[in-house]
Amino acid sequence: MKAIVITGSTKGIGYGLAEEFLKRGHNVIVSGRKQETLDNAVAKLSAQHKDKVAGCLCDVTKLEDNEKLFAFAKEKFGRVDIWVNNAGVAHPMTNVWELPLDLIHDVVNANVLGTIYGSRVAIQGMLAQGGGWIYNLEGFGSSGRVMAGLSVYGMTKAAAAFFGKSLAKEVANTSVKVATLQPGMVITDMITGQYKTPEELNKVKPIFNIIANRVSDVVPWLASQMLTNEKNGALLQYQPRWKLLLRFATAPFIKRNVFDD
Repeated sequence: MKAIVITGSTKGIGYGLAEEFLKRGHNVIVSGRKQETLDNAVAKLSAQHKDKVAGCLCDVTKLEDNEKLFAFAKEKFGRVDIWVNNAGVAHPMTNVWELPLDLIHDVVNANVLGTIYGSRVAIQGMLAQGGGWIYNLEGFGSSGRVMAGLSVYGMTKAAAAFFGKSLAKEVANTSVKVATLQPGMVITDMITGQYKTPEELNKVKPIFNIIANRVSDVVPWLASQMLTNEKNGALLQYQPRWKLLLRFATAPFIKRNVFDD
């Protein structure tokens, strides 16, 4: 039984991972930066898993909140075996000169500083306890692809990818290991919220039904990989290029709807 901390886990992939780990008998700390959504997530998860889940407020852009999160998890479950840097912020598809400055700051701080602070705190705590695993989530931009309107978000994920690779080298001779999760495109509020109107979203739904996946499709695979992975610096990729090409090849014959949940 492992103790697992997941940042930004009141909804989306983070919540899905929390639910999946709990189903497998592990202890989970969920976190978020809003009390109401955190309480709701913990209540839903506790209904079936009771003492195996707890929640802790955490704004990942604040170093002290990450420290409190690690300390809370250790006090609750004795140690932290896996720390998942999942929390992130996206923005609507908008030219950079039209994005509000406060939103730019929020995206950069959450996706870059949040990953740095979470990793720093987790490594320090895990070294003290004798080891552990850190997993960073990649997103659009981490593989080098570019798209108009996503310059800020994509830049933060490119930075996070570099950081993760470097971090794996830094911990190579320690008891702490670092790896990367690449879930591919998953239909969450973060994805759909990039489109300013329902009409804009409807235009891209046909392609999304080919390349995207539901949270419920992805999280069982991610959880299994994290629990069995033994390689520092591993890239755990749910949908590699060959699978994506297969999706396109079979699209005329296999109709999917990832928006029907």
